[in-house]
Amino acid sequence: MRTFVHLLLLICAIVVAVGTFGPLVGTVDARNVQWDDLRNGFAQGQTLDQIHGHSVAFQNSLALGLVCVAAAILISALTGFRPIGGLGVLAGLVGLGVLAWRLDDRFDSQLRNDTAHLLGNGTWGLWLVGGGLVVALLCLLTPRERRAF
Repeated sequence: MRTFVHLLLLICAIVVAVGTFGPLVGTVDARNVQWDDLRNGFAQGQTLDQIHGHSVAFQNSLALGLVCVAAAILISALTGFRPIGGLGVLAGLVGLGVLAWRLDDRFDSQLRNDTAHLLGNGTWGLWLVGGGLVVALLCLLTPRERRAF
């Protein structure tokens, strides 16, 4: 890979790792979302603030998956092995997509009526993770260098 691609992938891995521990939607962090919440949906009667107050072990939270994604991007940046970076970016985009699907399924009217949950200053984690994944995807799609003979 080109040198600037390695550098950008390294920066993307750091950005995704930092964004993992920031708020994704409103006050909800990736540490507050369980794997069961992604698989089965959020419970009826819960609000975003109640999900934020939910204490989840790190190994059972979405944060573990996003940290693994950041590690895969980092390995790709350090070794130049594109497939592992591609799998990491794909897994990260799928994780954010499932989270968006479950949030839309349960909190559709609340998120549509109060856009501050999505576009306010409290969603910097979502913007860092999503932006880092998109830039990493673009970096992984750049063509390889031509070899001089």
